[in-house]
Amino acid sequence: MTGTNGKTTTTTWIAACLEALAARDGTGPIAQATTLGFALGGRALDVPRSFDGFLAGMRAAADAGGRYAAVELTSEALAHGFARAWPFAVGVFTNLTHDHLDAHRTPEHYLASKAQLFLALREGGTAVLNASDPTSELLRDVLSPHVRVLSYAVPGSRGPAHGEPDVVATSVDVSWSGTRVSCRAKDAAFPTELYVRAVGDVFAENALAALLGAVALGAAPEAAARALAAAAPPPGRFEIVHERPHVVVDYAHTPDALARTLATARRLATAGNGRDGRLTVVFGAGGDRDRQKRRAMGEAARLADRVVLTADNPRSEDPRVIADAIASGLVGHGAVVFALDRREAIRRAVLDAAPQDVVLVAGRGHEKEQDVRGMAVPLSDVDVVRAALGVSPAEPT
Repeated sequence: MTGTNGKTTTTTWIAACLEALAARDGTGPIAQATTLGFALGGRALDVPRSFDGFLAGMRAAADAGGRYAAVELTSEALAHGFARAWPFAVGVFTNLTHDHLDAHRTPEHYLASKAQLFLALREGGTAVLNASDPTSELLRDVLSPHVRVLSYAVPGSRGPAHGEPDVVATSVDVSWSGTRVSCRAKDAAFPTELYVRAVGDVFAENALAALLGAVALGAAPEAAARALAAAAPPPGRFEIVHERPHVVVDYAHTPDALARTLATARRLATAGNGRDGRLTVVFGAGGDRDRQKRRAMGEAARLADRVVLTADNPRSEDPRVIADAIASGLVGHGAVVFALDRREAIRRAVLDAAPQDVVLVAGRGHEKEQDVRGMAVPLSDVDVVRAALGVSPAEPT
């Protein structure tokens, strides 16, 4: 599956749904390849994060009798011909927003790279498309006439739905405990309600995409829905690390993802007594990467009451230069703080928060190391939050 945002979550949930299919058919474990690494039957495999590592993981899956794999595909892998070397039976598309123009130079090349997954689908395969994303109409145009299309939509999420989607969300209810989606489907066998443990409107899209992807491979809709309800979201995807104040760690590192994550946090930033809490965001942007998105990241952060600009993975760049570029999108905000030491930035934001407040630490999510001038420096945002609040990893929050 591919897209700009939501790839890891959707792939993880497709794998969870396929586990139910494998259990029904008595086949081997599900292979899963995402940003987080390679897993087999839900257990991480110690293989390199490279094409050779992918081959080793797939070989292990085949040796274990596995028949299905859920694979997250980046635009760069697709641009290098991955889908032509490994044609897929089902291709799933989440969305297309601003990202990776350092590698692709133009939005057109970025789109063309994503489209390779769908151009190379096997004859008789299925394309699962987000009907609320205008890009889906372009992807339809390149599909072989021998490929079936299934589509989903969350109206209002990215715009009006195109055509007549197979599954449409009629309402999305988000709380600190998860996301509940009421939906209408062409197929009466589809459930009318889905629940996922992830928090945020965007996860409604991911859930519908995962459900259709699994069903396209033969999973029963109700069984897939039960698997979705039981599946945990991947680490670092609106991960609630603490309550009162609520501190959330999220991988959002594009303008679209940051805006959507902040919108969710804003709606939830209300104390039990109805008094609005303050929303603080701590984030930066990756060095030696798409510089064009930095101002837009700042514009997205305007949703927060307080913005703390810090280092992300600065690589060879000066973190202050990156922060200044982000700040150009925050002119006039009135509550922007520079704290380039990420540990200190997180610590200060968390300790300054009142019990009803929400602190969002964005950009790195699950990552355990920070890339600074070619050195991998140990740094986990989750661990920094826990240390600041005096919470051990084993202690409930």
